[in-house]
Amino acid sequence: MNKKDIAEIRKQFKLETDLLKIAEIYNVYIKQDTSEIFHEESRSFSLLDREQQELFLANFKKVLAGKLDIKLFEVKFQRPEEGQADHTQHLLYEGLHADDAEGWKDNMQRVALKMVEETPYEKDMVITFIRGTYFKTTKREPDETEAAMRDEVYTTPFVLSSMNQTELPKSSLVFDFVEKEFKSNIMADPVIKLSSPVGGFLFPSFTNNAADVNRILYSAAKANKPDFQFIENVLNGDEITTAEDDKVVFEEIVKQVIGDEVNSRTLAGVYDEINSMLEVEAEDEDEPAPMLDSKEVERVLKASGIKDISTEKVEQAFQQVTDDRQYEMKASHIVPKYGAKSIKINTKIAEIKIGPEDLRYVKQVNYNGRRCILIEVEEDTVVEGFKLLAEEELE
Repeated sequence: MNKKDIAEIRKQFKLETDLLKIAEIYNVYIKQDTSEIFHEESRSFSLLDREQQELFLANFKKVLAGKLDIKLFEVKFQRPEEGQADHTQHLLYEGLHADDAEGWKDNMQRVALKMVEETPYEKDMVITFIRGTYFKTTKREPDETEAAMRDEVYTTPFVLSSMNQTELPKSSLVFDFVEKEFKSNIMADPVIKLSSPVGGFLFPSFTNNAADVNRILYSAAKANKPDFQFIENVLNGDEITTAEDDKVVFEEIVKQVIGDEVNSRTLAGVYDEINSMLEVEAEDEDEPAPMLDSKEVERVLKASGIKDISTEKVEQAFQQVTDDRQYEMKASHIVPKYGAKSIKINTKIAEIKIGPEDLRYVKQVNYNGRRCILIEVEEDTVVEGFKLLAEEELE
């Protein structure tokens, strides 16, 4: 899936839409430190009252919030072992295409039990599953009306799951208007934190309007903090790489090739070369995400003006850092965000934020025997309303 696919289905989680229909909802309550289901409830989503529907829809949107490879991860299923009946891909597929609600619930229950048996939770948890259908309109022609667009749609049945912690409400002091007295208000019913899911997934993954039942979109609780144990043992998914991991790998490979010292102009050139790859992708949404393998890294380093770069040296660096000369990284993971102050320069006395396109205007220089940061500017520098004098004018 790409970010556009995710954004388009995410915005359909609302009451007034004919492009997303939810058939059933199945809720499971898990008590902390147990490996069994305490309570379960399966019903038609349409039978929930409007307020509950709105709460759940907001929760499902939260599950699909975040950036790819940072908080959302497309995970490929492992091949099931011979005779493995509880493979999650199989359970989700069977549940999605079950003829009745009971068959759907039975398969989701088995997935929920895998979640419980894997790791006892520190707090009471509610695991929610929904089964629905997403309708995506075909590409609109210039003279086509909104109604005509809906004459032909792509149809994708899906299962979405969210995991939410519960907490007991805090006791408080209230005023009883009937009895006209102050009372302590102690509520024992746990509150389900639907506004902040701690995990979830969407099955199947889909790209270019085609469902891919061999992949699932996993949602982590925190950025760059996927639960690898959950992915492997509950989802039965292959190993994934975060954007943060790719960035670290790229930095280590470059250090192996050119050393760990570089001037700002060269580093800016590296980022510019990689960003140009992303600009080509942005112009054509159907293009696959640009990747950096050893050949592309070699090209980027040479184009940035770095000397003595050879194929052998780059391939050896890939082998040393990743144990795989064929390793690939997403270009979008490497380059800081252009158009924003996404690069931080930290020193003991200051933190400077700049955009990658301006990195070439920052230099480290020696001044009176001391290391200093020199920033080239086109206008006067103003600090607290005072215009700074040029250093030579003070001498």
